[in-house]
Amino acid sequence: MPRVAPRPTPLTSAARLQLMWLASPALPVGGFSYSEGLEAAVDCGRVTTEAQAAAWLRDQLMLSVARADLAVVARAVPAWQRHDLARVRELNDWVGHTRESSELRLQTEQMGRSLVEWLRNRGGLARTDAGDDRLPQCAALPPAPTWPIAFALAVAQALPTPTTTADGEPALREALLSFTFGWAENMVQAAIKSVPLGQSAGQRILQGLIDAIPDAIDHALALPDTQRQAFTPMLAILSAQHETQYSRLFRS
Repeated sequence: MPRVAPRPTPLTSAARLQLMWLASPALPVGGFSYSEGLEAAVDCGRVTTEAQAAAWLRDQLMLSVARADLAVVARAVPAWQRHDLARVRELNDWVGHTRESSELRLQTEQMGRSLVEWLRNRGGLARTDAGDDRLPQCAALPPAPTWPIAFALAVAQALPTPTTTADGEPALREALLSFTFGWAENMVQAAIKSVPLGQSAGQRILQGLIDAIPDAIDHALALPDTQRQAFTPMLAILSAQHETQYSRLFRS
C-alpha cells in the first residue's frame, strides 16, 4: 500500500521561536563576515550611495537568493523531514557546483559546517528520536554540508513533520522567512560598514528588502528543479576580484 503522508500539525510557539533563532545575527555561523561581493562593488564604484545599495541588494534577493539558495531550502526541508538522503545529497551537490567563485563556495561550506557544529553542541533544535541519524549524515556530505542544506536540517529538527500556521498556511513559508530575513539583515550590515551608511539608511534598506521578501519566497516555492539557477555573472566577477582586493573588511 502507498505510504500515507502525515497530516500537518499546528506550528507551536516554541517551534516559531526556534525559526526566529535561526534568523538571529547572533547565530555563531559567521554570516556577518561575508559581503557576497558587495564590498567589491563598493570598491570599484558601483555602489556608493544608499539608493545604489538598496537596488543592489534587492536585485541580489530576486535574481540570486530567490532563484538559488532559497529554492534549495524549500526543497531540502521536506527532504530532511522524510529522511530522503539521496535528495539531500542531490541538492547539496547542486549548491556546491553552482558557486561561481572560490569565495562564494568557501562561504557556503564554512557556514554549513558551523551550523552543523552548533546543532551538534546543542543536541539539535528539538528533541528527536534516538535513532535519528540526520545530523551525522549532514556532517558527512561531501565535500561539506552547504549552508542551505544545513539550515534546512535545522528547520526539519524544529519542525519534524509538515506543519501549518494558525491560518492554515504551511510553516515551511515561516522557515523561508527566517532564512531570507537572516540573509537580509547580514547584507544590510555589510552595506552599512562598507559603503558606508548610517543606521537610519540601513533600516530603510532593510524595510525595502522586507517588502520584497514575500514575492521572493513565492517565486522560490513555485520554482521547479529545472528552472532553479545560480547565474549572476557580474556578481561572480566582483567576487573573484574581491579575492585579490588590496584592503578588505569582509571574507567575500
